[in-house]
Formats: sequence, structure tokens, C-alpha cells
Amino acid sequence: MPNRYGRRQKFVWRPKKKDPAGAPSTAPPPPPPPWVELPRDLTANILQRLGVEDVLRNAIMVCTTWRNVCKDPTMWRVINMSKPSFSDDDELEDMCRHAVELSQGELNEIIIEDFCTNELLLYIAQRSSKLKKLRLVSCYCVSNDCLSKAAIQLPLLQDIQIYFCSLSVEFIKTAGRSCPLLKSFTYNKDGCRDELVCDEEAVAVAEHMKGLHHLSLFGSNMTNKGLRAIVDGCPHLKSLDMRRCFNVAPEADLLEKCSKQIKDLKYPYDSMSDYEFSDYVEAYDELQYSMGFSDEGYDFDDEYDEYFDYDDYTDPFSHEYFEHFDDLYPNVPPEWFM
Repeated sequence: MPNRYGRRQKFVWRPKKKDPAGAPSTAPPPPPPPWVELPRDLTANILQRLGVEDVLRNAIMVCTTWRNVCKDPTMWRVINMSKPSFSDDDELEDMCRHAVELSQGELNEIIIEDFCTNELLLYIAQRSSKLKKLRLVSCYCVSNDCLSKAAIQLPLLQDIQIYFCSLSVEFIKTAGRSCPLLKSFTYNKDGCRDELVCDEEAVAVAEHMKGLHHLSLFGSNMTNKGLRAIVDGCPHLKSLDMRRCFNVAPEADLLEKCSKQIKDLKYPYDSMSDYEFSDYVEAYDELQYSMGFSDEGYDFDDEYDEYFDYDDYTDPFSHEYFEHFDDLYPNVPPEWFM
């Protein structure tokens, strides 16, 4: 019976034809982008100029070379998360944890603004025993108990900077005992004007941070007592910032001792032009003044003198007024208001 499908054909494999030049007919792959061929250390230097968010969201996805550089622990010796971000706090916390993981224990410096929590700080402390600098700005969710636990786990800390958070005396004592290499301590408040007087923080610094070279207590409520304790207790101090410490009015002997011992000294009423958060402090002042609080005088032109009738004792524009200044304000040097 004949085969209805006909004779079976035999298929033979044959290689594809090449062009006359002998090259395959398919197009060659595109050349790698120029940045891939940069030296690794130069690539790392460039990527380190980006913020943490840019690196983890974008740069690490560009190519294999960049991904390998971004995962190198040396890229994460410094973690700076102080720049403005459109991410929410949970996303920023996740990115910070990832960056700490990538550092593999090599983290030397970390800066966090606004979003740090107790859990995140302890996560950092447990994985960063080589940390030398800790800077927290407006991290209101971090408790003093958590700060103390972190300080105990970070014995190599040399620089602690806390801005616009409330620190306890116990934390200052714990940090002083647990971080023997501490050379710089910053505890800066908002510098608001109030009648609160407190020397406990300054005394704790003097008693437990004797090796300090740099101290900033911007906006502290300490008095002359606290200042004297610091000068006596911190003999290696090279700089002291006590701007906006309105309860400090040092006597002549204390002023002389401060000026002789401390090279860089900023007094309570010194300019804030070089202070990084001066805009914040000035805005806070304006808010207070709008609510009716002010302890500063006013300047009037001569044309308005007829509307004011002062005697020699109460006229704030006359030199006779300052003769009675000691009776009115015994703790404030008159030259600060002249």
C-alpha cells in the first residue's frame, strides 16, 4: 500500500552563512558606557558625593560595576542622612538600616535628622562598634534611656552632637563614663528666653567629660556656677560655645580665667551669623515676640522723644540709667546692653 504522505524527507543541519569579511551576520553588542571603565576608587569617590537615598534608590541599579562599588563596606564609613527628602520616615529608616548593613561594622560617622527612633539607634549601636561620631538633629522620638544604652555599646565615640532634643543628666554621666575617648560634645537647645535656671547638665559635663577639647552648650540654662564648674573640670578645653546662655553673667575673675584657658570662646550675646541653625532660632524668636514676649529694648528716633517722659533713674537711653543697673540686674554686665 502506497504511503499517503509520500516519501519522508531527510533534514541536514548546515551552519549559517557568513559575510565576505568572515564575521557573523548578527550585529555586535554595543560598547559599555564610559563610566564603567573608570578606576574603582574614582567611581567610589564620585558615588560618595551622592546622598544615601540617591545611592540606594538609583546608583546601585545602574550597572554591575556600580552595584559592586555601592556594596563595598568602605562606601559606608560615613552615613549622612540630613538632607531634605521626599521619602517618609519609615522609608528613610529602612534605607538607614540597609546602609548600616552594607557598612559591615566599618561605620565611623553617622548623621541623622528628624527620623531617628529608639529601635533604629539601638540597631546602629549593635552593629557599629567602631563608630566615632554620632550626630542627631531634631530626633524627638529618641529617649534618654536609649541614648544611654547606645553610648554603652559605642566605647570609641569621640564626638557626640545632639541638637534640639532634651538630654538628661544621667545620659551625660553615662556617655562620659562609657566613652573615654570623647573629645567633643555638643548639646544645643533652641535658645529660647525663659526664666528656668539649671546647672546640673553643666556640672555633669565638668565631672564626667574631663577630657573634652570642644564643648557647645548653645541655649543652656546654666548660670555662672555651671560655667565655673566647666572651666575648672575641663582643663583641656579649646573651644566653648555658650551663645544664648542668658543666665550666664561671669564676674571679672571668671571672665579672665575663661579667656586665658579657652582659645575659642563664644559669649551669650555673640553673633549667630556662623551658626548653622540661626534661621531656626530667629524664627523661634519671632514666634515668641509675636506672642508678646521680649526682653530686648527698642530704638526710637529723636523725633519721638517728646512722647516719652523719663526721669534719670528710669530712662533707658541715658547713661544715668546704667549707674543703677547693678541694683536692677545684679547678674548681668551692663556692657552687654550698651
